[in-house]
Amino acid sequence: MDKMTEVRWHGRGGQGAKTIALLFGEAVLGAGKQMQAFPEYGPERMGAPVQSFNRISDEPVRVHCHVTNPHVVVVLDPTLMATVDVTAGLADDGTIIVNSPLEPADLRKKMKLNGRKLYTVDATTISIDLLGRNLPNTPMLGALIKVTGLVDFDHMIQDMRGRLEKKFAHKPEVIDGNIESIRRAYDEVVAEN
Repeated sequence: MDKMTEVRWHGRGGQGAKTIALLFGEAVLGAGKQMQAFPEYGPERMGAPVQSFNRISDEPVRVHCHVTNPHVVVVLDPTLMATVDVTAGLADDGTIIVNSPLEPADLRKKMKLNGRKLYTVDATTISIDLLGRNLPNTPMLGALIKVTGLVDFDHMIQDMRGRLEKKFAHKPEVIDGNIESIRRAYDEVVAEN
C-alpha cells in the first residue's frame, strides 16, 4: 500500500455512496489509521450521478480536495459507465470494482476498458436477497475490503455491526442483512484471470 490510498466511489443518489464512504472512513479510523471521507456536493437528487471519496493513510492526511487520481474506483451502478468516465485519473495499475453480474473479462469487453485491475461482484442481487431492495453500498464495501485489504475484515465487520446497532437497534433484520451482505460480497467478488 502506498503511503496514502485514495478511493473514489461512483453511484447514484439514493444508493448510499456518501453513507458507505463515511462508514468505511469511520472503520478505518477505528483501526488506527488516518482518513478522510467526504461526498461531492452538487445538485444531488435521487438517481443522479454522485461521487464520494476516501483517503486512508498511516500518517496525517493533509490534502483537502477531491480525489482526482484514485488508487481504487468503486462503481455502485454499472449504468454510470455509459455516461461517466469512472476511470478518469485512475492509473493503468489502478483497481476498479464494479457492481455487475458479468465476469470481469466480459465487462471489460462490453465497456471497452483498457488496463487497470478489474473486479466484479453482483451487489445488486446480494442486496435484494439480503435487504429486500437494491442498496449496493454495503456489499461493495465487502468487495473493497477483499480486493484491497485496507482494513482487517473482522475489524470492519465488528465496527459496522456496532454502528448499525446504534442506528437500527429496533431493526435487527437490517443489521444482520447488512453484515451478511458485506460477508457475501467479500466471498463472491471475482478477479479477472
